[in-house]
Amino acid sequence: MNKIKILRPSKDEYYLELAKTVAKRGTCTKVEIGAVIIKDDQVVATGYNGAPRGTKSSLDHAFCLRKKLGIPSGRNYEICRSVHAEQNCIINAARAGVSLLGGDIFIYGQFREDGKKGKPFDAFPCFICKKMLINCGLKRVICSLSNGSYKIFYVDEWVREWLEQDIIDDKFQYGVEYLEPGATEKRKYFKISPVLNKKMAAGAKSRKKKK
Repeated sequence: MNKIKILRPSKDEYYLELAKTVAKRGTCTKVEIGAVIIKDDQVVATGYNGAPRGTKSSLDHAFCLRKKLGIPSGRNYEICRSVHAEQNCIINAARAGVSLLGGDIFIYGQFREDGKKGKPFDAFPCFICKKMLINCGLKRVICSLSNGSYKIFYVDEWVREWLEQDIIDDKFQYGVEYLEPGATEKRKYFKISPVLNKKMAAGAKSRKKKK
């Protein structure tokens, strides 16, 4: 008997699409980010970038506090009304008493601001979220990319990399443009601080020499 052939999304694509839907609940004025944690092929937690329960969000205030204060992306995360999507995902799992050991997290990000609205971006976790994801005991982290595809990270590889080098040497960082392998364009580091930018640039040059 001939099988009926239809185009079905892979499971990774399917779960990332769920994260995209979750992202639409975000309350940030600039970006929408959604996260879904999967364990044993089941959704065990979801989260989006939004204000703490019962508090006023940036949408309620009608302005971004960070933007008003001139805080650049990647700095002073504590001065923000929102909790990150990954953090909310972990928190929601804790509220439900669900173990995340061995699970996977899918993260989708897209712009909300006019001019870029609906366009995906590289939804790599920030340093704070990355440390939390490691401690959760997750196995994989799947992130949306600006080109419409996605990238898979293995948490044990993150741990190994941090044993060999410092966190600021991370190749994939939130706010840093990801370039496909073989691209000749220089990586664009976002402005954390002049000192850190120099360290990151020096680290990249050193790694290039070793190759």
